[in-house]
Amino acid sequence: MNSYELLYILNNELADEAKDALIEKLNAVVTGNGGTVDSVDKWGTRRLAYPINYKNEGYYVLVNFTAPATLPDELERVMRINDAVVRFMIVKR
Repeated sequence: MNSYELLYILNNELADEAKDALIEKLNAVVTGNGGTVDSVDKWGTRRLAYPINYKNEGYYVLVNFTAPATLPDELERVMRINDAVVRFMIVKR
């Protein structure tokens, strides 16, 4: 089991319920594939360094989790499919 850190930016125009549902969905991907979510830190709305898809703000979420080495690929696949995820980065700690 490896420790990972995931930072992702959600589209800020989503409703709060939709943001929470998406965060829970991504956490369920981690737990459903044999990992454990250590912490979820919702940074909230922040200004982007540069416009992405004509948007200047995004909703930042930082997740620390422990998982097998194959899980980051599955998590990336799920995030790439979802249009509400603007950017993401997974780093092995």
